[in-house]
Amino acid sequence: MSKIEIKNLDLYYDDLQALKNVNMSIAANRITAFIGPSGCGKSTLIKTLNRMNDLIPGCHITGSVTLDGEDIYGKDLDVNLLRKRVGMVFQKPNPFPMTIYDNIAYGPRTHGVHRKAMLDEIVEKSLQDAAIWGELKDRLLKSALGLSGGQQQRLCIARALAVQPEVLLMDEPTSALDPISTAKIEELALQLKEHYTLVMVTHNMQQALRVSDTTAFFLLGEVVEYSDTEKLFSMPVDKRTEDYITGRFG
Repeated sequence: MSKIEIKNLDLYYDDLQALKNVNMSIAANRITAFIGPSGCGKSTLIKTLNRMNDLIPGCHITGSVTLDGEDIYGKDLDVNLLRKRVGMVFQKPNPFPMTIYDNIAYGPRTHGVHRKAMLDEIVEKSLQDAAIWGELKDRLLKSALGLSGGQQQRLCIARALAVQPEVLLMDEPTSALDPISTAKIEELALQLKEHYTLVMVTHNMQQALRVSDTTAFFLLGEVVEYSDTEKLFSMPVDKRTEDYITGRFG
């Protein structure tokens, strides 16, 4: 079942066209990976899915992006509610300079949850879902900035999960991490797809192969090829995809 539909999407920064005629159907409860060389439009596209590009001056799009059939660029749409439904984890872990507990409780509080018993429950569940409760349960009142990079990134995933999103966007979530932390986040992503739809930008083709169900290959703002991950890597249809995955460029 399709969760997100992108149709005839063009995106411009002033006069520069960054995405060209993107058409893509993103399935629910699957991991979709975006691969391609730097500057090819992967991160730009992922940021259109929760309207983060709205924050960039001169950015405008044509075409449509729908979430469960609703146009996310419709004039009646509440962007705060959209970002609650479509959470995001960035390349560099960015915990808030506050306690571990307050990092997780921050989102629910902004959405009106203030009862301590309820917040306690959300904090525990979110950290469990992010597979880090065991490591942090005795440190909840310590600063999140004291955690290792890998722990900070899983904390940021827990923070995104605390508002109960339907979709989780991950923009190169492991590029700043060591191999052990990377493996933990990949394992976590595979567990999360039971309950969430995941879209992941990655520079690491092996990572796309390990975790994703479908992969899109981007080049110069276009989606060159989009298909089942194993098929794309073993039998690419487009010569440019083959050249990229065999290391001839990029």
